[in-house]
Amino acid sequence: MRWLFQNRKKELLMLLFWPIYLFFFVFLERFKTMAYYTPVRCALDDLIPFCEYFLPAYFAWFVFMAGVHLYTIFRAPGAYRKMLQFFCVTFGLTTVIYFLWPTCQELRPETFPRSNLMTTIVGWLYLLDTPTNVCPSLHVIGSVAALLGAWWANGLNRPLPRALLTILTVLISLSTVFLKQHSAVDVFAALPVCAIGYLAVYGLPWQKRRKPADPVDA
Repeated sequence: MRWLFQNRKKELLMLLFWPIYLFFFVFLERFKTMAYYTPVRCALDDLIPFCEYFLPAYFAWFVFMAGVHLYTIFRAPGAYRKMLQFFCVTFGLTTVIYFLWPTCQELRPETFPRSNLMTTIVGWLYLLDTPTNVCPSLHVIGSVAALLGAWWANGLNRPLPRALLTILTVLISLSTVFLKQHSAVDVFAALPVCAIGYLAVYGLPWQKRRKPADPVDA
């Protein structure tokens, strides 16, 4: 623990972003009534069936986020700092969007087509998670942020981990629409936000740039 505080002071301070962000997110979740929110929907949503079997992928988001944070803060501090900067830009921009354009979704099924353990858990999820402030999707943005952090991290930037984590990112994004947590609009709206974050933090894709130094004991 002493090593962590001595060698990762800057990285630990960057973690203060999360309580600050969560304060504003919870505030935005609670201070408006549903009358203020604009429902988000498109024709594609009607073609996507509810499928509870995407639930593991949806919850994998939390493990993915925490896992990449822990790995990079210890093993790839340069990649960690870039990733946190990406989170600051994209989640900050999304918070502003939620404030200026409050959105909600009305896609959740009134009754589930099947009764099993997963639909029971989805029902609990619906109770805990309000269907507001949905566009753009934080699940998608967060997955892309973690993926980029992994792509820049020594040990995770090899072909196989990159491929597996990219597949996981796609499955997480798909899970949001198959569980009716998000409209397809929310997923597509997340992409330009990610592009802005990428340009702000990593630069243009074709620019020659130096990877951040990631010695284990940096």
